[in-house]
Amino acid sequence: MSFTILYKGKNRRFVKRISARKLLSLSVIASIIFLISSRSTESVYENHVRVNVIKTGLEQQANLVDQLKVNTQQQVGGIVNQLAILQNRINQMELLTATMAENAGLNKEDFTLSEEMQTLDATESSLTNQINKMSETLDFKIQQLTALESLMLGLNIERESELAGRPVGSGWLSSYYGVRKDPFTGRPSMHKGLDFAGKEGEDVIATGAGVVTWSGDRYGYGKLVEIDHGNGLRTRYGHNAQLSVEVGDVVTKGQGIALVGNTGRSTGAHVHYEVLKNGQQVDPLPFIYR
Repeated sequence: MSFTILYKGKNRRFVKRISARKLLSLSVIASIIFLISSRSTESVYENHVRVNVIKTGLEQQANLVDQLKVNTQQQVGGIVNQLAILQNRINQMELLTATMAENAGLNKEDFTLSEEMQTLDATESSLTNQINKMSETLDFKIQQLTALESLMLGLNIERESELAGRPVGSGWLSSYYGVRKDPFTGRPSMHKGLDFAGKEGEDVIATGAGVVTWSGDRYGYGKLVEIDHGNGLRTRYGHNAQLSVEVGDVVTKGQGIALVGNTGRSTGAHVHYEVLKNGQQVDPLPFIYR
């Protein structure tokens, strides 16, 4: 079986006879060419889509990087501002420390930072270096303040434990230290303290800071408080109506420790006040008028 192809042009005539098998082969080849052409067009389109997707993703990543950069700059700016505030506080602390040391009679130069440590180096390019330097400055300042606190506490304890003043807020000195006529026997006897007459129920106050070593009844003294002030010094407060402290209590200078009374070997409301040095009673008068 065959087919005849007739072509008739204006000036030309063409006749071609083609077998059925050959015509089928040409049809298959034409289909394959069409499919290849269609497939190539689809691949180009898909690649175009892929490029657009990748491009969009990169643009989004670029935006995220830009935002991260802005956020980082803001955070760095915030850290720099905080460092500046902290530096200002250190400077204020410096002035306060110097004043405290000077008032305590100490050399203020021993408790202030060097000029190099007081300020951040403006030429420092690394923020980390600035933070590390600030940390070192703070650590050193804490050491200085700890030392100053310890010294001032020692000075305060020494001053507070130093005996001075009267054991009562009001009243009068009614009997001195030394040999006197015993109010009960009428015979000369050694009076080993000072008596301060006053109204019953008024405060008896500690003449120095220390630790209570006795609080209770004692023969002759009635209700007695004894305080250890260190350095071999103790004080006693006798004939109280009521005791306000217990053994082991830490008391401060001027603190109320009892109430004026008339207990024990006493003829009226008063405070019997003694000062003991290394276990022996001494005249309290020099301590009263310090």
